Amino acid sequence: MRALIDAVAAAGDRLVAASGGRIVFDPRRALSRDNDLTLGEPGLWSPNRHSRLVACRDGWIAVSLSRPDDHDLVPAWTGASFDADPWDAVIAAAAKRAADDMVAAAIALHLPVALVGEASPRSPPDLPTGAPSNSLVIDLSALWAGPYCGALLAEAGYRVVKVESPARPDPTRRHTPALDARLNGAKQRISMALGDPELQAAIARARILITAARPHALARLGLDEARLFALNPGLLWIAITAHGWHGAGAMRVGFGDDCAAAGGLVRWKDGIPNFMGDALADPLTGITAATLGLEAMAEGRRGLLDISLAGTAVHFSGMLG
Repeated sequence: MRALIDAVAAAGDRLVAASGGRIVFDPRRALSRDNDLTLGEPGLWSPNRHSRLVACRDGWIAVSLSRPDDHDLVPAWTGASFDADPWDAVIAAAAKRAADDMVAAAIALHLPVALVGEASPRSPPDLPTGAPSNSLVIDLSALWAGPYCGALLAEAGYRVVKVESPARPDPTRRHTPALDARLNGAKQRISMALGDPELQAAIARARILITAARPHALARLGLDEARLFALNPGLLWIAITAHGWHGAGAMRVGFGDDCAAAGGLVRWKDGIPNFMGDALADPLTGITAATLGLEAMAEGRRGLLDISLAGTAVHFSGMLG
């Protein structure tokens, strides 16, 4: 864990420099959920018990069952009966099947499952310059990574407006209120349907847009690249996803624990992987997204900044040696 803290501290130095010294950064606090949950020690199970590392016939996968729908899909994924314990069903099925097959079947069902160490390093795109000066940030993200990016931009002096759908508000306020206060307390918070034309009008006036949804889900709401960049050519769109904005990964679902494992951010003990912390890909991605966003702003950049949880985990895993 010491090596990880050192890597996060180094990333924090770059973040602080990009903010012109406005951000006060504590690496341990950055990785903390503020003890809103009763967390166990990381091992095969994630601290919040929503994710588990599972042995397949020929390798290891990371499985997250954090949503009711995930539990409901386990029988279709594993072939188990509907009354079987979901985790028992996953562990039993995985022991008999190849890891690649388990992951491919899970992806087809939109389950957050990844092969340990599957992700490859990614380089941020070379964005064009020529954007106007503006301090308005529209934050459409939820949970941890995107909101943390927005919180850091707010600390750096940007005016951040968090827009939440009344039908699907960010659950962080209900489940982890102390974390919610840290991530969203400095933002203006408004409730608005994400398909409301007023939202597009607000994005047209913004300098930065933060999202944490898959591209096809946003496109269904009229929030696609062609439309938004036509409305606002100078927009810097920070697009946070599990496995990337483009290509096959754009359809995949993922969360902080399984994406950390996908990026190799695990501790191996006697050939068995263990989680290193709580949903690590989330705060690490928030730090990375804010840093790259601030650096892009300083250079007058515009366009889509594609930042994935799994890709970020690869980067930090590589820093551990």
